This record gives sequence, structure tokens and C-alpha cells, in this order.
Amino acid sequence: MSGFHNAVLVLPHGLRHGGLSLANGLIATLEPQTDGFDCEGGYLLPGLIDLHTDNLERQASPRVNALWPSAQALLAHDKQCLSAGITTVFDALCIGEIGFEKSRHQTFLNGVADLTRFKALGALQAEHFLHLRCELPSPGMPAHLAAIIANPLVRLVSVMDHTPGIGGQYADIPRYRAMRQAEGFAPPEIDAMIEALQAAHHAHHRPNRADVLALARAHGLPVASHDDRASADIAANTRDGIALAEFPVTREAAAAARAAGQGVIGGAPNIVRGGSHAGNVAVQELVQAGLIDALASDYVPAALLEAAFMAAESGALALPQAVALITAGPARLANLPDRGALTPGLRADLILVRLYDGLPVVRGVWRAGVRVG
Repeated sequence: MSGFHNAVLVLPHGLRHGGLSLANGLIATLEPQTDGFDCEGGYLLPGLIDLHTDNLERQASPRVNALWPSAQALLAHDKQCLSAGITTVFDALCIGEIGFEKSRHQTFLNGVADLTRFKALGALQAEHFLHLRCELPSPGMPAHLAAIIANPLVRLVSVMDHTPGIGGQYADIPRYRAMRQAEGFAPPEIDAMIEALQAAHHAHHRPNRADVLALARAHGLPVASHDDRASADIAANTRDGIALAEFPVTREAAAAARAAGQGVIGGAPNIVRGGSHAGNVAVQELVQAGLIDALASDYVPAALLEAAFMAAESGALALPQAVALITAGPARLANLPDRGALTPGLRADLILVRLYDGLPVVRGVWRAGVRVG
């Protein structure tokens, strides 16, 4: 195919009705191609780039204690991402088990093996990379990280600590207890787990953090800090050379990260739902304040596109700037200079979007100029 015509091009600095031509899997020119694909007036966007999706874990474990065959889970996840317009996927897999989530280590092992195998077979329609989420209180985590970090699929590492009562996502212990009770755990069991998790935090957090940072530096990988709450957290991250703040849970942390020159990643589902499900800061508020560099789908792939259009509809950003949060922004943070914008010379990863009752719907997906969805 030579190109596209009759489209609303979402360019880095504006919208333009027209088309573009392709050559060798790249965008060649921003000129209409009358013999190309007719977009029928729809929006033509760069393919979306998702720096953090837990969706593979959710496909592998669709219910508590109900595991799905790993290979089938990966293929379903790949198609869900592609149908949401995501052409570059950072599969966020947890290293280190803590608390009640006992299947995560096996999901991690299966996910790495399946991604490596299916990528070599050419079975995946989106391009997949690994985002390794390192649970700092887990005693065995550094050894597991060291065994995988040289894999060329690994492009991002993050440090996190989900110890209840310590900080981050689960700083509020009553809220944590209520969440676990809703999952069916008994109060004595929850209290015993909280005590064990806090002991593991005090024993392993600091040395494990040092190990993760050293391994990431040795392999030239960017590091994100997950669920920061206070400016003191950001200051510590800055001292340690952490360049990304992923899902800051307060405006204070987001503002401190921006002031420190860190890239700030917000959760798209937070925007779509109208706020945080866990009582944290509203990402829409951070977008309006100019404190977000990229959005990630977190646990709902379809949220990425919808959040960007909602941000534009609200007036917080013009559509090109909102789309940049799910294309050019993540490309910059992940050091992927070959994609993320409708610019000649970049990869022809493209999606066609139409609005139905105000909702954006993906009507076509192309990777390197080849239609895949």
C-alpha cells in the first residue's frame, strides 16, 4: 500500500486534513495519496505506546486462584492490546512475590518464556517489550532480576514496595484490610500478612533497591519508581538516578518529580473512571496542571485511547497534545526515537480512529505499514 488519504492527521502540533505516503515501512511524506487507503474522514494517529500494562497477568490469572494456560493468555493479551490501538507494548511483569498474590512468580517465568518464543515465531501482532516491576521486600527478587535483565526484550525496570502502612499505594492500612476482606480473606489472616510484610520491608527494601539500581545501571536501562507519595520519595529517587515517576499517588509527588526533571507517568484508567479507585490523586488534575508526560493503560488496555480523547474533550489539552501523552511522550521516556509521531522518517505504526457518540473506536491498525488489525 502506498499510503492513506481523506484522513484527519493528528500531527505533533495540530490537525490537518489530508494523507501521507509510505516507503519501506516508514512514513515518507505528509501528502495525500489518492490511490491509498481511504480513511473516510477518520483520525489517523501514531500507534499507541503503552509503558505499563498488567493485562498479561490478568489474562494469566482471570480469577483468584484460577490460572489460565500461559500461551493462550499471551495471545489473548496481544490481540486485546492491538484492538485498543497499542502497537508497542511494555508488558509489566512482577519479579518477587509478596502478600496474597502467590502466582505472580510463575506468571513472570511463563510470560518471559512465551514472549521470547512467540516473538521468534512471528505470532505476535503488536511489538512487545518487558517492563520488570521489582518488588523490593521480596528476598529472592534480586537473583531473579539478575537472571533475566540481559534479555534484549527488557527495556524498563521499576522499583516498588506494596507493604501496607509504609507508603505508596497501600499506606492506608484500614483501606488495605477492607480490600483484602472483599477478596475473601479473613481478618486474622490479613493481620498476620501485614505483620509479615512489614518485617520483610525492613529486612530487604534497602539492600534490594541498591541491587536493582546497580543492575539497571550496568545494563543501561531506565528506572521508574512506582507509587511515590511525598516529595521526600522523589528526592531520594533523584539522588539514586531514577529518571521516571510512575503513577505518583499525590500531586505533591508529581510536582516534585516534574521539578526534579523526571518523566511523570499517569494511569489512564484513573482518567476514564473520573478518579482513583484507591483514593489517590486524580490524574486529570495532574494533566490540567501540566504534570504528566505520558499515560499508561495499567490494567485496561482500552483506557489509553479513551483517556487521551477525554483529556482533549475536557479542554485540559488540545487533541495533538493529548495524543502525545500516549505516543510521543512514552516514546521519549522509553528511548524509542523511531516511532510515536506522524513524521517523515518514523515507523509507519498507525491507527485509524472514528468517534461514535463521542467515544473513540479503533477501526484499523498498521505496523510498519502493514495492516494487522
